[in-house]
Amino acid sequence: MTIALLTGASGFIAGHVLKILLEKGYTVKATVRSQSKAEYLKGLYPADSKLTFAIVEDIAAPNAFDEAVKGVDVVVHTASPFHFKVTDPVNDLLDPAIKGTTSILYATKNFAPQVKRVIVTSSFAAILNPSKGDWPEHTYSETDWNPITWEEAIGPNPSSTYRASKTFAEKAAWDFLEKEKPNFTITTINPPLVWGPMIHDVTPETVNTSNASIWSLVNGSQATIPPTAVPAWVDVRDVAEAHVNALEAPAAENQRYFVVAGKYSFSDICDIVLKNFPQLAGKVPTDGVIPSKESYNLDNSKSKKDLGIEYISLEQSIVDLTKQLVAWV
Repeated sequence: MTIALLTGASGFIAGHVLKILLEKGYTVKATVRSQSKAEYLKGLYPADSKLTFAIVEDIAAPNAFDEAVKGVDVVVHTASPFHFKVTDPVNDLLDPAIKGTTSILYATKNFAPQVKRVIVTSSFAAILNPSKGDWPEHTYSETDWNPITWEEAIGPNPSSTYRASKTFAEKAAWDFLEKEKPNFTITTINPPLVWGPMIHDVTPETVNTSNASIWSLVNGSQATIPPTAVPAWVDVRDVAEAHVNALEAPAAENQRYFVVAGKYSFSDICDIVLKNFPQLAGKVPTDGVIPSKESYNLDNSKSKKDLGIEYISLEQSIVDLTKQLVAWV
């Protein structure tokens, strides 16, 4: 019986990780920010599920995970903010991402010496080089790093702050591994925009940042087809599978995985929604920016080879999500 600590368990990706862990027979200790979030997740599973909770109100607080890690065998760290509502770059995004990551790693080293593997949710944001723009001659892979600086991170652009938070948090994890030489290995999972059905506690007002872009197309609030800023996507179920498979795959030790299904444009997505949900005609935009298909390429071969991921199609992902969203229209 393997006991997994899952941090940030009430999140979009973590909800699917939790489901897979329980289905595969893991005992799960899940960290959440409040008892109400624990009660919601508890209600999704049978009373005899091997699921317990630890309340961690602030992942950036000193020693935040010291108690939570005790007695577990593996760690999956998904807790990190993803939003662009930034008033204080350091307190809102940078500290929670960076300190949350180092906190879980130090806690595991100091209080859970039995742990052999830690999985950390990173992001394509830590791979992408925004200064290169569309860069059609380049193929992004795990070997790429976002070259963002701290000065850019604390500037006025919330997107830069978010990307920096993921970049610096992941670099902190690899620096920890090199300097502290813990008993455990580290694996990072680096997805781009993540779409797909939602298990976590969500309302029309609290849709997670990535799915909110699809919700705005479905509910009629987006009058025109928006530009496709980052033409790379993946389904949440594949991201969750990558996290769990990385716990078990021998090849995943101390590796980084670009977990990406492929490229898309918002015009593609509008076409998919209208084809499968004709009742949304008049709400889903049909006019607007049709982006050039010329952009960087994406290499997901390592995730397929090592983690066995067979990627869900864009149409399936968007249809499965939209089935949930239309209930709110």
